[in-house]
Amino acid sequence: MNPLVSHDRQAHALLALEDGTCFGGYACGAPGEAFGEIVFNTSMVGYQEIVTDPSYAGQIVTLTYPQVGNYGVSEEAMQSAATALRGLVVRDMCHEPNHWQSAGSLPNFLRERGVVAIEGIDTRACTLRIRSAGAMRAAISTVDLDPASLVARVAKSPGIGAHNFVLDVSPHDERRIPANPVVTKARAAVGLPALRVVAYDCGMKRGIAQGLSQVGCEVVAVPHDTPAERVLAMQPDGVFFSNGPGNPEQVTQTAQAAREILGKVPVFGICLGNQLIAMAAGAQIHKLSFGHHGGNEPVTNLMTRRVEITAQNHNYGLVFNSMGPLVPELCGGQTQHVDDLRHWVQEGVAPVVRTPRLGRVRLTHVNLNDGTPEGIQFLDIPAFCVQYHPESCPGPRDSRYLFGSFVRLMDAWRTRPDETGAAGAGYLSIDAREGRAHHATA
Repeated sequence: MNPLVSHDRQAHALLALEDGTCFGGYACGAPGEAFGEIVFNTSMVGYQEIVTDPSYAGQIVTLTYPQVGNYGVSEEAMQSAATALRGLVVRDMCHEPNHWQSAGSLPNFLRERGVVAIEGIDTRACTLRIRSAGAMRAAISTVDLDPASLVARVAKSPGIGAHNFVLDVSPHDERRIPANPVVTKARAAVGLPALRVVAYDCGMKRGIAQGLSQVGCEVVAVPHDTPAERVLAMQPDGVFFSNGPGNPEQVTQTAQAAREILGKVPVFGICLGNQLIAMAAGAQIHKLSFGHHGGNEPVTNLMTRRVEITAQNHNYGLVFNSMGPLVPELCGGQTQHVDDLRHWVQEGVAPVVRTPRLGRVRLTHVNLNDGTPEGIQFLDIPAFCVQYHPESCPGPRDSRYLFGSFVRLMDAWRTRPDETGAAGAGYLSIDAREGRAHHATA
């Protein structure tokens, strides 16, 4: 059935935005209402991974690619056991998928999990509205179809920044993900021991845990509020801070753990983890106008001068210029911060600032669309983090080398813990093409 033709068998639905914009369409998920912050995602594929990404907790997601659901859903694509997003907005929903791996349709998947969804609207117009006004509160309803009424109710709904959504998606128990046995055996053959990584699970996608496992790490995933002393008592080779939803300033217990762990063992963080680590170093965090959501964000690695096409999902980011003054001798002699970090891409310089608490921090990755920071590396302690998702679920594989970078850092720290800067200086200098070639044959 093509819903753009056969709407007669579907219930009407209404999408209302905080600024008063409304779109009429048809229900293609669970009946009812959903209130949340509306954002858009520019990925062309991977709708099931998007729907099951815990980082979307509290949000209504608009997919910019017009047809959604044509290859159905499958267990292999699940990034978490449950759905965390509030609602889904699409142009053209496929109700009868056709794919050899399909175990059902996306509309049925959404209905079974209580996700309210709307189709048949102009998602281009909706996306442009979000780009103009910024991410805002919104609602999808199959019950209240009066635009004035629904807009008024949206205006009274709570904003996303006041709630700790990590509480809603972080597990309550520890769990273990074994290391890839082939990689573990290969490491043992050259005298390298197995690696244990403790991961703070703030809504960690399955693909990320698998990415750590594939490079030879046994992963012990712990709840977001696990005390640092408990993690350090496990004597891990490294600690990982995962992706997760919402405002990082609400995730106070994990932020405190990051402050206590940094400098004691190698640390790697992505997305929310990047923000929490940066906060521990004194960085300010701000909310982006409409965030980065999709699988086609270009990012330059300032260490290799290579461009990575990355998968991203976040509304908050660090302010690199707030971390401390530039170190001129490590910034090509420059002493003044710039607002648009693409300046450093043009200069061919990876600038370094000096933070009051954790020493020198280098900017390593820059977003080429808007000049925002996408990654930092600590030079006086063993730690680095990026703002995007290197596991490619969904998205390109350009950034998977970062899991290998973490292994390099842990191996260097194991042998030369007192020479962090020297020992780990090159662990991010992996050509993105090398990562693609490795994972193409893995």
